[in-house]
Amino acid sequence: MTAGRRAEVTANGIATALLAGAWRRPQMVRRVAVALGYARAPRWVGTLVTEVLAAYWHPPADRPRELALFVRTTASWARGTASGPPPGVVRWEPVPTSVVRPRLPGVELSDLGALARLLDLDQGELAWFADARRLERTAPEPLRHYRWRIVDRPTGVRLLAAPKPRLKEIQRRLLRHVLDPVPVHGAAHGCVRGRSVRTAATPHAGAAVVLRMDLEHFFASVPAPRVHGLLLGQAGLPEPVAHAVTGLVTTVLPAAVWRRIPLPDDVRARERHRRLGARLAVPHLPQGAPSSPAMANLVCFRLDRRLAALADAFGATYTRYVDDLTFSGGARVGRGRLAGLVGEIARDEGFRVNTAKTRAISSARRQDVLGVVVNDHPALPRRERDALRALLHNCATHGWATQLRGRAPASFRDHVLGRVAWAAAVDPGFGARLHALADRIDWSRPLGSA
Repeated sequence: MTAGRRAEVTANGIATALLAGAWRRPQMVRRVAVALGYARAPRWVGTLVTEVLAAYWHPPADRPRELALFVRTTASWARGTASGPPPGVVRWEPVPTSVVRPRLPGVELSDLGALARLLDLDQGELAWFADARRLERTAPEPLRHYRWRIVDRPTGVRLLAAPKPRLKEIQRRLLRHVLDPVPVHGAAHGCVRGRSVRTAATPHAGAAVVLRMDLEHFFASVPAPRVHGLLLGQAGLPEPVAHAVTGLVTTVLPAAVWRRIPLPDDVRARERHRRLGARLAVPHLPQGAPSSPAMANLVCFRLDRRLAALADAFGATYTRYVDDLTFSGGARVGRGRLAGLVGEIARDEGFRVNTAKTRAISSARRQDVLGVVVNDHPALPRRERDALRALLHNCATHGWATQLRGRAPASFRDHVLGRVAWAAAVDPGFGARLHALADRIDWSRPLGSA
């Protein structure tokens, strides 16, 4: 065992002994002495306990790793290990972690046993799905937890990670019981219950200027340490539970998948490619997991708060829908200063603005927010409205089978009604008229009939 590893084990043993009973100096000194095999506690152990009590008035039963790290920073530890390697631990008295700072209104996850019960897993399965050994990077496809898909984009590629069925169910349970109860910022609208594209676009209707910005490689920009810190702080989970949950909702891109992606020819595209590879090579939120949008919204709470305050300073309104940032207000919004400050705040929060997608749009032009026109009130673009009306009219007049245009007959009805539902969600008045047109369609008419 190396000296560093021995010091880590000894500090963990001391922290375990400190948390194994009453939080009073005599009992704590005695437990540490027993754990290290001393018949009588040396002086440095007593002063170490004094330093611990000065830093922690109450036992950090939810943060044993933090306590072990603190032990190694004390002056007493330095004195006790100055003449040689730290003593070995001869007796362990581990106790389960507990929730010291409850922050979640729902389920209480006091230790790994409670987490395993919530997810219907045993301890071995929990460690496997949390990928404690980070095997996803090098494992062959059958042993991976995700199916990766490469999607070509005009500005590069997008890596989609679809969790396999068992992990997807685990992430959905975490979403329901752990993530959904934690409140998000009022400016966040994407993948938030009760909010939508319409709620994100409506605050910008009728503005003199709309400023649209985009965060580059959004999900890949949320690394595992930020997720872990959020679960410890904002969610108040004990350290072992936060560590396991972090492993369950983050992953790393397999090296074999990245090697399949060709290097772009353009110099700027190569730099974006390099940045993406660097982000995906470390554990991050996967784009495609059901838990990722909610977790990203929680991680972005401080970003949203800072950008909302910045918008107020400019007399503007701010909303965020996943990676799309929108500001609206008077002429100051479009003069460049606001966009520059947004970029600085984004960098400070670990994100990067894709400047190629930054647009300041005055009311003299069509102001488009998330595919919704907001010059007057949220509405679909005219071409889309006309096309949808024509489709419904033709389906009712000539039969739906004449309008397939290469689409599968079995799913055509769902496709049409889905477009109608989307239009109604954006513009309820227009949607009501579309529903009236859709009600005229005879979906029972068989394919190929006159």
